[in-house]
Amino acid sequence: MKSILPRVAAAALLLFGLQAAFAQARIVDTAAVEQALKQGAVLWDARDADDYAAAHIPGAVNFGEAGALFRDPVREDPPSPAVAAQLFGHAGIDFLHRQVIVYTTQGDSFAYYAARMLQYYGGPRGLVYHGGIDAWKAAGKPLTAQPTVLPPVMLKLDTELAGAVSTREVLDLVKQGGAQLLDVRTPKEYSGDDVRAIRGGHIAGALNVPFEQNWRDPATPAKLASKQVQGRDGMALKPVEQLKALYAKLDPDKETVVYCQSGVRASETAAVLQEIGFKKVKVYEASWLGYAGVLSAPAEDEVFVNVGSLNGKIASLQGHVRALEAEVEKLQKQPAHGSGS
Repeated sequence: MKSILPRVAAAALLLFGLQAAFAQARIVDTAAVEQALKQGAVLWDARDADDYAAAHIPGAVNFGEAGALFRDPVREDPPSPAVAAQLFGHAGIDFLHRQVIVYTTQGDSFAYYAARMLQYYGGPRGLVYHGGIDAWKAAGKPLTAQPTVLPPVMLKLDTELAGAVSTREVLDLVKQGGAQLLDVRTPKEYSGDDVRAIRGGHIAGALNVPFEQNWRDPATPAKLASKQVQGRDGMALKPVEQLKALYAKLDPDKETVVYCQSGVRASETAAVLQEIGFKKVKVYEASWLGYAGVLSAPAEDEVFVNVGSLNGKIASLQGHVRALEAEVEKLQKQPAHGSGS
């Protein structure tokens, strides 16, 4: 029987070479994507299956939307290592031995979240093509609807939470004052005016810099919704010097813990911080959703959910839905006008 050692050694050398080539970059551009593909990297399209089927970067593999695959619908936590091994293995993404580049659309935090999942389960953190398919199109690069199918691989994952911190660790940090805490949610979430968990507010001592501030135009999503702009160009990252100024209140040599509502938006800012020279960056995986659930955890601008008011609003909404359903049923029973006899 032939020894597998030469193949293992070759794979290790390939991974080492790719990591060395991108040692200084976690966020890559179009040219870097092309170079990495030539060197054997895996390109992971983390959008949903329909978007992938419509058009994607040639060679990219897709196995569903990353947010749906790697977040529990209730707790919004990642699945167990065993489940993750099945997901990645079936898709042929051997991230333990191959470099992986992730993309979605320009500025999308789910690309960063997907890339962080590779580290979370014990592999090297994936690189992120921030411009995604938008930048690829803008550069005049080819697209395809032909899917790329990689042969399945056997993965054994026994690591969980790598590169992240737990609620218990965050509570210890708050108590000891041993880390910088960065809240990347909206100002209203931070202040408790927008409550999305059992209580609103923020972790005591946390600094607020919404993750959209990383973009050249943070208002781009609102402008897209109101049709003031047609594309996602405003979601390109600011120049490095502007990003450094944005986080000037933080010490890049000190441990920095980033959080949001459930770890997705925090993934983007964490990568940006590492890109501009922060040395000890971790994501609080459970983020505010987990922290808010520990009612004894110290918070500022604390606001509790008014359950009675919430139930009233739900009841009112249900009443409107029933009224609309009755109107639809009434219209359906009316004879059609203009039909021949």
